[in-house]
Amino acid sequence: MIGRLRGALVAKQPPWIVLDVGGVGYELEVPMSTFYDLPELGREVALCTHYAVKEDTVALYGFLREGERALFRALQKVSGVGAKISLAVLSGVSVDEFARLIQGGDLAALTRIPGIGKKTAERMLVELRDRVDGLGSGVPAAIGGAAGPVDPVAEAGIALQTLGYKPAEVSRLVREAAAPGDRAEEIIRKALKAALR
Repeated sequence: MIGRLRGALVAKQPPWIVLDVGGVGYELEVPMSTFYDLPELGREVALCTHYAVKEDTVALYGFLREGERALFRALQKVSGVGAKISLAVLSGVSVDEFARLIQGGDLAALTRIPGIGKKTAERMLVELRDRVDGLGSGVPAAIGGAAGPVDPVAEAGIALQTLGYKPAEVSRLVREAAAPGDRAEEIIRKALKAALR
């Protein structure tokens, strides 16, 4: 089983990326929450992975944060939910927000996530109520023994998502705020100023 990959990001076309690890290109499918926080091409990144083998396919999924992978795995234990819906959930809401929706029994909000109908949302509420505790820690994947993303842009993106900004908004704010050589703190400060204007 492949549980973690670290290498250079050589291609990204939503929802697919290619990671060069020691000369081997691993193709991974990632949720948009991870895709938005990826560094530019050529930069190193470490991802938690989920390796799935089915009758006729083999797939590799990547996640910047351990909480995302844990939720991806928990969702697939729900009857009728597969990888496609699990990725849609992670692309539509943060792990923390999803945990709040389940704990609050918010059926209406769950059905607004693409691919989730009323019956699937009801099953999620019943089957995940006791499993979402602790998923919303927002802890990034460990890299080289230290917690945190590889580059300041990704670190700033994670921090802004933790503050409650949506992934699409985070992507825009970070892209506009980041300058070459900026530390994560500088990017966050500039992004927050821009968000408050």
